[in-house]
Amino acid sequence: MLESKPRIQLTRQGDVMVVELVDRKILDEVTILEIGDQLNALVGETDTPCMVLDFINVAHLSSSALGMLITLHKRVREKNGQLRLCNIQPTIHEIFVITRLSEIFDIAESRTAALVGLI
Repeated sequence: MLESKPRIQLTRQGDVMVVELVDRKILDEVTILEIGDQLNALVGETDTPCMVLDFINVAHLSSSALGMLITLHKRVREKNGQLRLCNIQPTIHEIFVITRLSEIFDIAESRTAALVGLI
């Protein structure tokens, strides 16, 4: 069996998990499942997860990836945690607006802005 490659890069700032998505394109099911598994494992590590998801490298995102993000958001909320997204490319941000996901997710322009009030 092939070893899955890390799809995320994790750094911690205090209690905040800062997760940078590594892939430029998050389109296929295998990639989305691997990212989802890695993010869900992080959420499971703590009682009240506090996470910033950085999209600095991401240029393309599929609707399945949006579904994975919605599931992640739900799991974080169920544990009374916080999830913020940042550095989303304009074309991807437009999809968040059109689908009204921008009303659900807390989206910041930069990692610095996303961390305000969390650390």
